[in-house]
Amino acid sequence: MTTPRPSLDPELHELLADMPLMSQLSPEVLAQVRPFSSMPVGPLLEGRAIDRREVTVASPDGTPIPLSVFSPANSDRTAAAPCVYWMHGGGMVMGDRFSQIDIPLEWLDEFGAVVVSVDYRLAPESTGTIPVDDCYQGLLWIADHATELGIDPARIIVAGASAGGGLAAGVTLLARDLGTPTIAAQVLIGPMLDHRNATTSSLQYSNGPGVWTREMNGFGWRCLLGDLTDDEVPAYVSPALADDLAGLPTTYIDTGSAEVFRDEDTDYATRIWAAGGQAELHVWAGGFHGFDALYPQAHISATARRTRTDWLARLLPTNPAA
Repeated sequence: MTTPRPSLDPELHELLADMPLMSQLSPEVLAQVRPFSSMPVGPLLEGRAIDRREVTVASPDGTPIPLSVFSPANSDRTAAAPCVYWMHGGGMVMGDRFSQIDIPLEWLDEFGAVVVSVDYRLAPESTGTIPVDDCYQGLLWIADHATELGIDPARIIVAGASAGGGLAAGVTLLARDLGTPTIAAQVLIGPMLDHRNATTSSLQYSNGPGVWTREMNGFGWRCLLGDLTDDEVPAYVSPALADDLAGLPTTYIDTGSAEVFRDEDTDYATRIWAAGGQAELHVWAGGFHGFDALYPQAHISATARRTRTDWLARLLPTNPAA
């Protein structure tokens, strides 16, 4: 019996018809798709007034973690800029710091923000808290180098998509619990928040091909968790487990109605409200997982991306160099 599920946006449905879809991931398939999980960053920088530099920070175990820093090429800047700290998607098992980087680069254009993107270590080679710890070390580096970067340490925004959205949520919980650094806001785009993989929306997007299915999601989580049992999984790794969502910075969450993460994402926003926090939630009707990154030209995608930017505009001034 086929489980009923929300229909796709008609334009997205047409676009998706030309995309090869899978239902399962395996170590063999992962090895094949990993090389294609990131687009080159060079074409995105062409024609833009952007300075780029590469740095590394030491992880807790001493492993160097690469960071890419993108800054507006504007020597006349007088005010400290906001900073967007970006964590890429890829189900915890693929992608790199340039994956979906077009999203935060739009905020560099719009607000004069400095964008820093982190190459956290991937599962299954790195498991447990390693990816979120890598991301947290990058955040500490940003805060420690705020003057050098020309950013306002009170306007650091943590953002990510899919697995990166889950890592952004985990990093924000870590920063809250450890008392540093200050995070002004978190932007969670279709975030991967719950290793239990058992919501209604997860079950709806099972037993068939898709962009990201319940089976693929289970594979990603198994790769990340390794030998951890359910009662050993930290909330920093699976943020839906957090008992208390009080004290978080203002939060933006969006998801699609036609995707695995819909219910865990809406629940996370609901629990932030229940704890007295501020969150803005958008569930895009007919949106599948990652729709706005895969097909930014679609009307629903352009609307979703603009809505995110408009939300940030309430927190940040417009680009003084624009």
